[in-house]
Amino acid sequence: MLPVLKSPSRADLARQCVKCGLCLPHCPTYALAGMEAESPRGRIMQMADLAENPGQAGVFKHLDACLGCRRCESVCPADVSYEQLLVETRVVHPPALTWREKAALWLMAHKSLLNGGLGFYRTAYPILPTRWRPLPRPPAASADPAPARSRNAIFTGCVANSYEHHARTALLQLLQTLGDDAAIPSTPGCCGQAARHAGQTARAASLAATNQSAFSSFDRVLVLASGCRSALQDSAGVPVVDAMTYLAERAEKLQFRSAHGRHVALHTPCTASFHGPGNAVHALLSRIPDLRITVLPDTGCCGGAGLHQLADPDRAASLRAPVLAAIPETADVLLSANIGCRLHLAGKLPVQHPIEFMANYLL
Repeated sequence: MLPVLKSPSRADLARQCVKCGLCLPHCPTYALAGMEAESPRGRIMQMADLAENPGQAGVFKHLDACLGCRRCESVCPADVSYEQLLVETRVVHPPALTWREKAALWLMAHKSLLNGGLGFYRTAYPILPTRWRPLPRPPAASADPAPARSRNAIFTGCVANSYEHHARTALLQLLQTLGDDAAIPSTPGCCGQAARHAGQTARAASLAATNQSAFSSFDRVLVLASGCRSALQDSAGVPVVDAMTYLAERAEKLQFRSAHGRHVALHTPCTASFHGPGNAVHALLSRIPDLRITVLPDTGCCGGAGLHQLADPDRAASLRAPVLAAIPETADVLLSANIGCRLHLAGKLPVQHPIEFMANYLL
């Protein structure tokens, strides 16, 4: 009889940290605050203390302030499972959520109400005070193409259901050029990542069950938002593939007309650079003749970070500032593969998903 393997405890996960400090230069909150308590190492020490002394109560502001970007994991020589430790700690010691975060999490779990709310937000947007405009104005509501009979499904998500409509249409155009297709089922909901990072694992599990049921008849799920991909990988029940990677593997069939020297700025989200196929985006854009591409330098997390832009707008703006400052003056569009980043970076110039941009030059 095979032995039953026991999952590591929070204390065991915390003890994996060797306190070398290699993560510090890669942590956006440490770079901003310059405090050990705002670093992965400092937070791990606090999480270790909470694991060994579980009766502690109170507000743990430095833990709550973690963006969950996982940049520290990518450079950790000890392979600390930081995200797992953070989520499990937040289950026991839930973060102090703002009313905006609580409202957003509830709406993300109720897709029809979220869509209705975004429709109202679009209508009221022109008359709202600036402080009541936490997100860009949603595009005009329009239905996705009728579901096709396909072995591929496109994930619609929650907020992206409205904001990524044009990107989904563009993806269908590119797939058709490849002689491929995809269905857009209406039943999937939020990927659950925001709920999971808030310690609401029961809600995340419920969302995962809904998605698994929605995708049970498909061979794979194509995902436009790099931030949703990792959450879906553990819950969809079928292979989850980044849409850019899927296209890049078949790129020889894609032909594009000249961009005539147009200049774009390419932002690489944390979820694509450290935990996803970031190179696929540049490889595909490079197939457009006469397109000038400036890959923005890695200035750290843009500050979108799930619900962080709603929870702490001032700090989110501070994290966004160096990203916007790095955009060349001659660039006329900013491209980013993650929905949260695009919503947060919008304003200085138009922001699009790379697939939406590419479809404009498709032959």
